[in-house]
Amino acid sequence: MAEHRIYSTSFASVYVHYVAKAERKGHTRGEVDQVIGWLTGYDADDLERIVADETDFRTFFAEAPRMNPNASLITGLICGIRVEEIEDPLMQQIRYMDKLVDEVARGKKMTSILRGTPA
Repeated sequence: MAEHRIYSTSFASVYVHYVAKAERKGHTRGEVDQVIGWLTGYDADDLERIVADETDFRTFFAEAPRMNPNASLITGLICGIRVEEIEDPLMQQIRYMDKLVDEVARGKKMTSILRGTPA
């Protein structure tokens, strides 16, 4: 089976859409960065470097400083698929991030988005 093309897509090309989605709904890039940082351990400087380097999603997640152990608490539908049922670990991580950004855009409380951990 062929590999999904999102794996070789640059994080930067999707990140701009994450930020635009949040901003359209009255939220900020900082909030998007916060949830991505919670999930992956990247800080704002790391994200700027990753965007500038056009790092692909495979590398983005492979080099993540620390995946949050509470990521498995992220549940629900994204693109009609339950994130907790995705079998491919990389696709699941990508969809976790999609779900977190969706929650920011919907205006969910940050403590809820971060699954009860301090903001």
